[in-house]
Amino acid sequence: MNPQSLIISLVIGAIAGWLASIVMGGGGLIRYIIIGIIGSFVGSFLLSMLKINLGITNPIVSQIIVSTIGAIVVVFVARLVA
Repeated sequence: MNPQSLIISLVIGAIAGWLASIVMGGGGLIRYIIIGIIGSFVGSFLLSMLKINLGITNPIVSQIIVSTIGAIVVVFVARLVA
């Protein structure tokens, strides 16, 4: 992974984590990034397993939305466990 891709992934993760925190509550930049990155994997996995296509043509916007959905799921499950 080149430095530009890494920075883009971190920014998308931070945005997704921030959006998830608006829905679920919480805070902290590092927490946003971590939850957003984990949410990216979870969201991609869930949407592909459920065969859901968002139909968004912009890849960055699509990834932010998928990551946010995944981050919300991660926060929800974490709260159920804790």
